[in-house]
Amino acid sequence: MSFTLMSTAFKYGERIPKKYTCDDVDISPPLQWSNIPAGTKSLVLIMEDPDAPIGVFTHWVLYNITPDKTELPENVPKTLVVEGIGMQGVNDFGRVGYGGPCPPRGHKPHRYFFRLYALNTVPNIKQRASKDEVLRIIKNNIIGTAEYMGTYSR
Repeated sequence: MSFTLMSTAFKYGERIPKKYTCDDVDISPPLQWSNIPAGTKSLVLIMEDPDAPIGVFTHWVLYNITPDKTELPENVPKTLVVEGIGMQGVNDFGRVGYGGPCPPRGHKPHRYFFRLYALNTVPNIKQRASKDEVLRIIKNNIIGTAEYMGTYSR
């Protein structure tokens, strides 16, 4: 069975509900995963928009997720340390935690990719790390990747 990531809030490739965007309460959607690879010691979640005018825009960096977790609840607190879950880095809005879809008005729908990386280690990553810092540290320890995508336009 393959490592999978999904959400009960929207189907793969479909529109992300407004409440998970900057046009509403801007909370993180619920996410669930299954079949993590054997030997997984920690997980990393990164959410990106490759369709942003400035290039790939990072919306969420969450790392050192314990491998016994199989889901994230809706509305993960926007704190450096999320009790029982892991640590959050800085997104491209310059804030810690989740920053929902917020594409420029009039753009075609942007795609938002949630990628969950299974690691064979618990990496030593500083607080407030950026996506680039996290990916540089974990690149040689990724043993599986699961992906889920939603779209949004304004």
